[in-house]
Amino acid sequence: MGSGGKQGGHLPTALLFFLASDRLGEGLSSISSSWGNGTVLPPAGRPARDADVYAAQGQEAEFPGLAELLPRVATEDRTVIFSSVTELWTRPNSLLGIFLDGFRNGEDTAQLLEHLLVVAVDAGGFDGCKAVHPHCYLLEVKNMDMSNARSFGSREYMELVWLKLSFQQRILELGYNFLYTDTDILWLRNPFRHISVYADMSCSLDNSRDKPVLLDNEINCGFYYMKSTRRSVEVVRRWVAGRARFPGENEQVVLSKMKRELMGEVGARIEALGDVSGFCDFQRHLDRVCTVHANCCMGLENKVRDLSNVAADWKNYTSLTPEQRDKGGVKVTPPRSCWKSMGWS
Repeated sequence: MGSGGKQGGHLPTALLFFLASDRLGEGLSSISSSWGNGTVLPPAGRPARDADVYAAQGQEAEFPGLAELLPRVATEDRTVIFSSVTELWTRPNSLLGIFLDGFRNGEDTAQLLEHLLVVAVDAGGFDGCKAVHPHCYLLEVKNMDMSNARSFGSREYMELVWLKLSFQQRILELGYNFLYTDTDILWLRNPFRHISVYADMSCSLDNSRDKPVLLDNEINCGFYYMKSTRRSVEVVRRWVAGRARFPGENEQVVLSKMKRELMGEVGARIEALGDVSGFCDFQRHLDRVCTVHANCCMGLENKVRDLSNVAADWKNYTSLTPEQRDKGGVKVTPPRSCWKSMGWS
C-alpha cells in the first residue's frame, strides 16, 4: 500500500463491470438510454441520493458495488476524486507513480489521497493499482484490448472516454460530486480552493492564457469538477446523447460544441477553472499553478520524461525560502520531449 491514505477499513475492492454486447457502442447506448429515461431524480435544489436512484428498477446493476464503495472514499461533503488507468500506466516508473507522488509532495494535497479512486479498465491495471493505492475499482471492458486506449483517437480510446462519462453520470445520480483528473496530471496545490461553490461544472481550458473566457475556448476534459445537482445530471445525460449527434467525435469536442446549449437550455452553471497549466499552454509560474497536464504530448515515454522534470523542478522550488522564491530561484524545464512529439520546435 502507498502512503497518504488511511489503511484501516479502506481495502481495495474488486468490482467487475461486464458489457454483454460484443459491440461496446451499443452497450453504452442502452445504458445511457436507461439511465436518462428511467432514473427518478429528486426535487429541484436537492442532489440525487441513493434512495432516489434505487427507486428505478435495474439501475443498481450498471456499476455493481459502486454505491457501497463511494461512501468510503468520499469527503464529508460527498466529493470523490477519480482517475482512470490501464496496465501500462501502473507499471513501476510510469504515470501512476508520478501522479500519486504529486499528491504526496504538493501543498495541501497529501490528505486528498484518501479520497482518490483509481479506476482500472483492465485486470493488469487493477493489480498495479492495488500495489500502490488503497482505493481501486476494476471497470473491465470485455472483448477489447484496452492497452490500445493510450493512443489518442483510437477505437479503444473513444470507447473508454465515453464509458468514463457514463461512469461519471452514475456518480452524480448517486448524489456524489466528483473531480475527474487524467493520470498524466501533476498536482502541485489543492485545486478545490479555485472551484466556485455556485458552479455545477468547473472546467480546465485549452489555451487559457490566450482565451481565458469559457465560451471563447475549448474545454479540456482531462480535468474538471461536477456538483451533483439536477442540472449537472441533465448536462451529462445530454452530453452522452450528444455522441449520436456528433458521430466520430470524442467527449471533449462534443461538450465544447454543446456548452452554449447546455448553459442556455438547461441553465447549467459552467465556469472556467483557473490556475491550471498544461503542455499545450505551458506556464512557468510555480508560485501559482495548481496542476500541470501532459496534454499536447504523444507517447507514454515523453509524458513520463517531461512530467518527471516538472516534478523535480517543483521539489527544488518547495525547498527554497520565500525570499529565494521571490527572486525566481527555480528555472522551469520546458516539456521539450512532448513538444517534439507534436512536431513543435
